[in-house]
Amino acid sequence: MLWNTLLLALRAIRRNLLRSFLTVLGIVIGVAAVITMVTLGNGATKSVSDQISSMGSNMLIVIPGQRFGPGSEGAPSFKGGDVEAVRSQIAAVERVAPMVNKTVTAVYQAKNWSTVIYGTSNDYFQAGNWELAGGRTFNETEERAGKAVCVIGETVRAKLFGRQNPVGSDIRIKQFSCEVIGLLKSKGQSAMGSDQDDIVAMPLRTVQRRLTGSQDINRLTVSVKNSASIDAVKEQLTLLMRERRKISENEEDDFRVMDTRQIAETLTSTTKILTMLLGAVAAVSLLVGGIGIMNIMLVSVTERTREIGIRLAIGALEREVLLQFLIEAVVLSSLGGLVGIALATASSLSLARLMGIPYIFDLGINLLSFLFSAAIGVIFGFFPARRAAGLNPIDALRHE
Repeated sequence: MLWNTLLLALRAIRRNLLRSFLTVLGIVIGVAAVITMVTLGNGATKSVSDQISSMGSNMLIVIPGQRFGPGSEGAPSFKGGDVEAVRSQIAAVERVAPMVNKTVTAVYQAKNWSTVIYGTSNDYFQAGNWELAGGRTFNETEERAGKAVCVIGETVRAKLFGRQNPVGSDIRIKQFSCEVIGLLKSKGQSAMGSDQDDIVAMPLRTVQRRLTGSQDINRLTVSVKNSASIDAVKEQLTLLMRERRKISENEEDDFRVMDTRQIAETLTSTTKILTMLLGAVAAVSLLVGGIGIMNIMLVSVTERTREIGIRLAIGALEREVLLQFLIEAVVLSSLGGLVGIALATASSLSLARLMGIPYIFDLGINLLSFLFSAAIGVIFGFFPARRAAGLNPIDALRHE
């Protein structure tokens, strides 16, 4: 009986192909929109997580004040003694990289490019998981003497040197020349949206003497040993900084210790919330598609009133008529779900490539969207099916 009912439903759908197509279009768009939004959201979340990981694992960032920015909220900057104290007094610390930065214009021959100069040490490259594409990093003599040498990022190389190998060339920074001794491998865009490759790294003393004119340090990047607890190191670092900055017990910290895990959690939770909101908005179109199915099924019942009357008159049961129209609605919505999944897969692959984020197939959202589309057919198809099954055979046969 179920097979015959299914055949009757398919025959009715095939009889009005254009109308059936327009009916399921709302379901197709709804399913495709939900899956595409969730898939792209998952890809964006994964991209953010990967970008945070590229900054360095087990890493802590110490900044003055309670927000990003050198000297924020009038808090004093760090000094060289703070770097040595962290290095010598916290055993679980593997690397400590002092950082001072300044935006300048770098010049090579007839080309110039506005970039960020970072004054730091070799620890910065290890702590930040930087790899060299060519050349080398600073040696101990260059760091101690504050020599005018630099390691540049891929963006700076492209803007100043084009396809030329920059290692061994000199670039001009303000009033002095700086020898390029190394080229960093590209990292791409950071999770904050900045270009990580737009960088010129110099020894800390070089930048302090020639550019900033002070011994201030804007930031400390601390790499923790893999075997150590990053939370314990964070607590030790906080206590040490409070002691060195002479902060009493009843005073708040005038610095902030940030964990890259916290940054990752904050950013990924934000993208997840946005994904849920976009998915919820897209799901509204599924309800619109369900209303369209109910509307067309009501029209179909009116058109086929005599057919229904004949079936009831020759012995068809009410539940058989109800099942026929219910199956017709479910077939329409399920077909729309399948087409929507295919459309979502194609659009997700294309948009992920265009946006530069990974495509992550989510079996759960695909199954959920298909089941939801089928449920839409049951919910919105039940009322028209019940109306068809409840027709009086005599009144139905009289219908013109």
